Amino acid sequence: MNEDFYKQGLEKAQQKDFVGAIESFNRALQANPHWEALYYRRGLAYFDTGAIHQAVSDYTKAIEINPQYTEVYYGRALARLVLKNLPGALADVERAIALNRDYAGAYNLRATIYRKQGKIHDAIANFKQAAELYLEQKDSENCRRCLSSLQQLQPKPKTAVVQSPTTKPAPILSTQDYFNQLLEKAQQGDTRQAMEDLNWILTADPQDAKAYCCRGVVYSKMGKYKDAIADFNQSLRLNFQDAIVYRNRGKARSHFGDYQGAMADFHQALQLQPEDELTYIARGNAYRIMGDYLKAIEDYNQALQKNPDDPQAYYNRAMAYTCLEEMQLACADYQKAASIFCEQEDWDNYQFVIDSLHKINTSQPERTKATFQLLRQRLLRLVGGYWEIAERLLEQAKYNYPGMAESWYMEKVIRDLERDRGV
Repeated sequence: MNEDFYKQGLEKAQQKDFVGAIESFNRALQANPHWEALYYRRGLAYFDTGAIHQAVSDYTKAIEINPQYTEVYYGRALARLVLKNLPGALADVERAIALNRDYAGAYNLRATIYRKQGKIHDAIANFKQAAELYLEQKDSENCRRCLSSLQQLQPKPKTAVVQSPTTKPAPILSTQDYFNQLLEKAQQGDTRQAMEDLNWILTADPQDAKAYCCRGVVYSKMGKYKDAIADFNQSLRLNFQDAIVYRNRGKARSHFGDYQGAMADFHQALQLQPEDELTYIARGNAYRIMGDYLKAIEDYNQALQKNPDDPQAYYNRAMAYTCLEEMQLACADYQKAASIFCEQEDWDNYQFVIDSLHKINTSQPERTKATFQLLRQRLLRLVGGYWEIAERLLEQAKYNYPGMAESWYMEKVIRDLERDRGV
């Protein structure tokens, strides 16, 4: 009969009827007061009703009957943590780990206790150990939560603002915040760590569409555009229909010269998120590479309407103006981009823009538009009328010699072709 009451208690607990579960466990204990599992289960029910002290009492009775009961030590550690008994909680969770070295939840709990004690290094080590165990157990959600907690405790690249003693600790990051933090890490140049974290997540959950999208962005940052496109494709196959996927796949496709495919992706991205200035900038860059500078400028203008303080839009529009030999407008945009980067204290980009501005100011006067058209026709003849070939040669020259005027690249490619043909 006592087993029937025990099963009833389990069923009621599963249905969130914790009071009913406690009543069933009480009746079972009347028949068998030395059954440790009953005390453990009743302790769980007490905990879920908020009766923390009764839960600790039941856990203690279960341990007295069976000192090797691993889950009970974890349960009592959690209850003691709620009661702010950190030393007692730590002793219990360490006992649980000693009984089961693969107990991921125990490492996670010990990390939380260390975090509350201010032992950040120990907390990091335990969150990492918990995440590795969750990964082995295919528990992707708990693995990601550990990674989020771990990320919060990592040293920041910039000097952190000192918080007052009354400041509450930061909450655990949401999934989206965690991915955003990984992308920020990659943007700052730490692609290796970002890639390790994402591979970790995808090993645990191969169906995580957001993780594929995020890894695709990191691959693009590393210049691995084939891998990036494969990840964006997989993200779409898993029904993650988001503008960021199409925008970044479009950027990757443009690197292969698939401008028609890139434009289709940019169009889809704007259908999903019409106010996204980043897509306008990306499409403008593709137009600029294709030589359609007026359409490029239109897109940069659209981006600046959405965000008037986007330095990348000003910088890219300046390059388009340079290609059209509108040097005064180009200088104004370079200067605006430099000013914004300066205010943001983004010194690498600030110096890069200043260098571009300096090249314009110190270069020889640009040729007229008529001369530019003559150069274009001359180059077209050298490639047999196939402008796609000319574009590839120009892009290679731009890659090798960044920051120069369009006519300079034209002359460079023409000179190289004539030299190779002995002209």
